[in-house]
Amino acid sequence: MALPKIVKIEGQGIYVPGNDIDTDRIIPARFMKCVTFDGLGEYLFHDIRYDEHGNQKEHALNDPKFAKASIMLSDMNFGCGSSREHAPQSLYRAGFRAIIAGNFAEIFFGNATNLGIPCVSMAEPERNVLAQFIEDSPNGSLVVDVDELKVRAEGLELPVDMRPGARDSLMNGRWDPLDELLQAKLEIENISKSLPYV
Repeated sequence: MALPKIVKIEGQGIYVPGNDIDTDRIIPARFMKCVTFDGLGEYLFHDIRYDEHGNQKEHALNDPKFAKASIMLSDMNFGCGSSREHAPQSLYRAGFRAIIAGNFAEIFFGNATNLGIPCVSMAEPERNVLAQFIEDSPNGSLVVDVDELKVRAEGLELPVDMRPGARDSLMNGRWDPLDELLQAKLEIENISKSLPYV
């Protein structure tokens, strides 16, 4: 099955500030006792969104005006900590389709790319401008342009960066390695037959 080519992502933005936002903050470990990833979105940033009684704290993700956000802006070293795939899965299940940050932890970046979530890096001055735009225009639309390496908003065009291999795989619909394996089933079988030790 051919995967979609991910060239541009458009949607509402939300700013979740902070450096070193680790995977345990994105999805606390106690919510990972699951057979599938379905339903993980409801636990996204759980411990900073809710108190011990389940009451909402003040947080952008609890603000109704950002209820339909699909592009997250954050700061440096996003997704650090453990290698759990549940972190990008929870973001995906919560409806996020692109992440903009200063930079990303390597394993998180790879896991997110394998879900078709572009992770683009943006310098601090431009992040400040974009965060202000999101604050001033919460219903404004953002476009993450993977092809031209830009983030656009009303009257704004801000440069971003992305690892070339990830960018190429997204733009050419080859971002899921499992899908690539399934498409190459016949070739894999033929090669395995030619190996003397199989």
